[in-house]
Amino acid sequence: MPRSIRPLLPHIRIRRARLRPLAVLVPLVAGLTCASFAGAAPPLPRGGQFVAGSGAIGGGGQSLTIDQTSARGVIDWNSFSIGSGRQVTFHNGTGATLNRVTGGDASVILGQLSATGSVYLVNPQGVLVGPGGVVATGGRFVASALDIGNDAFMQGGPLTLSGGGGGMVINLGKIGSSGGDVFLVSRTAAVNGGRISAPQGTAEIATGNQVLLRDASGGQQVFVQAGSGGMAMNAGTIQAAQASLQAADGNVYALAGNSSAIRATGTATRDGHVWLVADQGEVHANGTIAATNADGGGGTVETRANTLDVAGANVFARTWKLGAPTFTVDQATADSVARSLGNGTSVDVEASGGDLTVGGNVRWNGNASLTLGAAHDVAIGAGAGIGNTGNGNLTLRADAGGIDNGGAVTNGGTIDWSKSGGIVSALYDMNGAYAPGTLLTNSGWTAAPYSGLVTQATAYRLVNTLADLSNVSKDLAGAYALGKDIDASATAYPSFFTAIGATQTPFTGQFDGFGHTIDKLATVANPNDDRYGMFGVIGASGVVRNLNLTNASTGDYTSGAFGLLAGQNNGLVTYVDTAGIVGQNGFGGAGAGGLVGVNNGVVERSSSTAEVGYQIPAGGLVGVNNGTIAQSYATGATYAGNHGETGGLVAFNNGLITQSYATGVVGGFGGGGLVFVNGSSGVIDESFAAGQVGFGGPSADPEAGIAAYNQGAIHGNVYWNKDTTMQTSAAGSNSGAVPPASNGLGTAQMSNASSFAGWNIPAGGVWAMPSGATHPVLQWQQAQP
Repeated sequence: MPRSIRPLLPHIRIRRARLRPLAVLVPLVAGLTCASFAGAAPPLPRGGQFVAGSGAIGGGGQSLTIDQTSARGVIDWNSFSIGSGRQVTFHNGTGATLNRVTGGDASVILGQLSATGSVYLVNPQGVLVGPGGVVATGGRFVASALDIGNDAFMQGGPLTLSGGGGGMVINLGKIGSSGGDVFLVSRTAAVNGGRISAPQGTAEIATGNQVLLRDASGGQQVFVQAGSGGMAMNAGTIQAAQASLQAADGNVYALAGNSSAIRATGTATRDGHVWLVADQGEVHANGTIAATNADGGGGTVETRANTLDVAGANVFARTWKLGAPTFTVDQATADSVARSLGNGTSVDVEASGGDLTVGGNVRWNGNASLTLGAAHDVAIGAGAGIGNTGNGNLTLRADAGGIDNGGAVTNGGTIDWSKSGGIVSALYDMNGAYAPGTLLTNSGWTAAPYSGLVTQATAYRLVNTLADLSNVSKDLAGAYALGKDIDASATAYPSFFTAIGATQTPFTGQFDGFGHTIDKLATVANPNDDRYGMFGVIGASGVVRNLNLTNASTGDYTSGAFGLLAGQNNGLVTYVDTAGIVGQNGFGGAGAGGLVGVNNGVVERSSSTAEVGYQIPAGGLVGVNNGTIAQSYATGATYAGNHGETGGLVAFNNGLITQSYATGVVGGFGGGGLVFVNGSSGVIDESFAAGQVGFGGPSADPEAGIAAYNQGAIHGNVYWNKDTTMQTSAAGSNSGAVPPASNGLGTAQMSNASSFAGWNIPAGGVWAMPSGATHPVLQWQQAQP
């Protein structure tokens, strides 16, 4: 056996080409299993002495036992190898032992190494677990050619691995950790050609000049901080909660054979996650890579490098993320992407530094989705095609960094969604271009409930800045999407943001926030108009969806319609959440709401935590509702000085409120937990209120659990918390239909799903009752990130 594993490196030089699964491992195995190497390794470790911590080393012949009496310990060895048929056992409880080899021989494990706790084996000449070798630990097993400082190890915190030697770390046997992690670390090459099992932890293979190792219960634990041009390879089997191969500026090879794979299965605290990362090098992936969570749901696979070769990959996960500075999806890569999509794996391809080009055909059946993003342009080449039969979505995203670089989306081939129920979204820079090319859609397509979608295929101009947001007013019928979160603090007094759309010129297009947030937006109405909000007026065909507004305000004005999202909505608002202050000095006017001042359209699955009103009609969500409010809620306080006209959800309701609720304090003197006035055409169905109503003093107007005044219909499936609202009746003044006083529930009853007769509270229904909750919540709330 050579004194170092380093001389084997010439046998594993790899050309930059697509490889058959085990092509690069065969020369390595041949070199390591030559007839002379077994007899050259010492049968048992020699010359061991504790240099930190305490314990005893005993045995000989066929076995060696280390009895460690301290929680952590460091042993220096002249050599550390285990011959065939020999055994080394660490009795270290749940602690850890660092073993450092000071001699000139590599460590060769052909027998068995076992431990109750964690074992770290550091040898600058390298570590080899041979074909018959077995490592079994209760905690971590770390094999490294890079050194670890004694003091840092004994302290038990994060460890920096550096220095040491250039030996390789190779597993051709079996390494298992029943309760911890398995790490193979080298400057030159770290290779698994055998089997690694870490069902409760991570299995990580890394090369670099400096590597950080840390404890993390829920994510990656090894980070290459300085590259070395080394190689990280798996050509065997990895089964762990999470798995990672990293080489920084070197190459990563995931070359699973016919029966081999990388499988991350997750735990209760770890999602199933596989990382294959060489940010300045190459990643070559071949064979099965799988990631699932402990509950059986899909996990994540990430392949990120300067150059990606994934033509042979077959990914089973929830999401497969591919990243490179520029990316061309040729036909071989397209086949791999399509194969993985067909497995039910959604694929996200990102060109982080330039353009992404599709030159092959990607077609799949099923519900997995494909995202193609680029720092600049996304292009589908002539003759190329992307198609789905199922319910898969396609997203084409230019200017992925949201920096207004003119990024364009160009379809020079064919996008075929004619047999799909999914959607196609193209996002391009506000100053870029969009060429739809041949785009086939499904004539029978219908939008999913609450999605707010208008068409199956939509091209959006990206809004990345306040200037972009202002430019929406230049084309009020366009389709827009937030490209990233926006800091709108520059709109503070006196530089207010002028509302998009007005009474005579409403916004009639689409605005999709894609889950992003606009923070600190302070608004003013258009000249000669009195509708205050991000949008002055949303027209009948206008749609706003998937947007968050935080720390927003409508300014200091005395009259009009005030809403953080819109002064008036005549169209559709869905999945919008707002927070801030509305109409703090308003005296009279059309109405103020945390979301919308006046709603003549539809508000669904939306919410507000805003504080609303001062001596004007004030509702936590909507000031005046003439339309429909469904599956929405408000938790902010409403107040009106010594005037009433306040409702936890709506001030004046002349339309339909269904499956909605309010929990905010209703201030002033007089008011209703849900509405102030439920008009003659107003209907309230399957809803509840739980916020304090009034201040308990003399009231100019009535106070009640649901409505101060009711002239319409409050259905019998409407409830209120009589303890928190401090109200015993549904309506203070009533000329319509109201539920009985028994629908006023105590807090304990509000916490019991059976108290809400006719409500669909089981899983899959509209409502949910989380553990420990004091009232029901909407199911869609729990699905929000």
